[in-house]
Amino acid sequence: MIKTPKLDRVAPNLRSRDDVLRRPLGEWLLLLMLAALQFTVAVDFVIMMPLGPQLMRIFDINTPAFNLAVSAYAGAAGISGICAALFLDRFDRKMALLTIYGGFTIGTLFCGLAPTYVTLVLARALAGCFGGIVGGISLAMVGDLVPEARRASAMGTVMSAFSVAQVAGVPLGLYLADKLSWHVPFVALAGVSAIIWVFALIRLPRVRAHLAHSRAETALRRFAAILFNGDYLRALALMAVVTMGGFMIIPDLANYLVNNVGLNAEELRWVYLAGGAATLFTMNGIGRLADQFGRMRMFGIMMVCSMGAAFLITHLPVVPAVAAVAVSTLFMICITGRFVPAITMITSSVRPEHRGGFMSINSSVAQFSSAVAAAIAGLIIHDNSAHQLVGFGLVGWAYLGWAIVGLWLGGRVRTATGTQPELPVAEAA
Repeated sequence: MIKTPKLDRVAPNLRSRDDVLRRPLGEWLLLLMLAALQFTVAVDFVIMMPLGPQLMRIFDINTPAFNLAVSAYAGAAGISGICAALFLDRFDRKMALLTIYGGFTIGTLFCGLAPTYVTLVLARALAGCFGGIVGGISLAMVGDLVPEARRASAMGTVMSAFSVAQVAGVPLGLYLADKLSWHVPFVALAGVSAIIWVFALIRLPRVRAHLAHSRAETALRRFAAILFNGDYLRALALMAVVTMGGFMIIPDLANYLVNNVGLNAEELRWVYLAGGAATLFTMNGIGRLADQFGRMRMFGIMMVCSMGAAFLITHLPVVPAVAAVAVSTLFMICITGRFVPAITMITSSVRPEHRGGFMSINSSVAQFSSAVAAAIAGLIIHDNSAHQLVGFGLVGWAYLGWAIVGLWLGGRVRTATGTQPELPVAEAA
């Protein structure tokens, strides 16, 4: 007789929690649409690097010239992200996203049609100007439309597009380039992007709740409100630290696995296929765990796990290919797993009227941080006479230091007030 009322009181609470975490169909459609946009941007960003040998041969350019073509995208994305922060929050999120994504589609098409090296560099810069902002607007829409209780798993769903790009998009692009021409992957990607743009026009909801506040501020005042807000700066610092830690290792990982560990080209392909396939599932799972048990708790767990994985991968000796694939897959799971709770905390730290501009700056911070991290790693790592990488282990030790700083910053990021969506996604459409 005494226990029954207690069970009756607990059961509704459990049911209420389950109801909150259950994602409605309209929200799933929103996330899948945003993930499709992110997929095309991710493929466009990463496809250049594996196309390097073919482009260097066709255009008769050296490695620094090819690196310029690659960095043109990231540099343009970083600059445009800062500039976009001045005006993005003054527009409906849907129309801003469609406009920016349309520019990205045109830039990608120009990449495919580029007849010379110079025009390719210019086209890459154009694609970067728009592509670097798409992610920020997409994540801002997630922050605006998805309730706080389901936001981490929603971020995991959208960000898993990068895993799909690694597993499916890049291998397919390389196959088209090998069988037909290097132009074909870019033209095909532009065609797919155009189709997604049409579906986004039809299906994405308008997001205008932030306009009343954002239009009451001038562009410079709003920009200053972002840059001089302590909570926002801590969130941006967290993004910088998390990005720099990973990108001190990632750019040279393939060379280390081939030259130091002894993998061949076929085995290296399995590294990225296995890692991408694994993160496709783990990013969603980590997001759900973050919603259930707390973002900071999951962020701390994944950061600690990434410290062990980073140390293992940067000190890996000559081992069988299966062991190398297993360790690199663990590394990719941990590295990407940090980003899901981190980007959720970062997005939730910003008020809706500043979220579009902030996320645009956040994308720029990520682009610049990755470039700085690669440069720092370049100062530490060098080749020996056998073309093996020397100093890669020191980069692993440096990552441990960055991870500790990231843990400290993560504990100081606070959720802003007024971050809940005003209208369910199913109704907003």
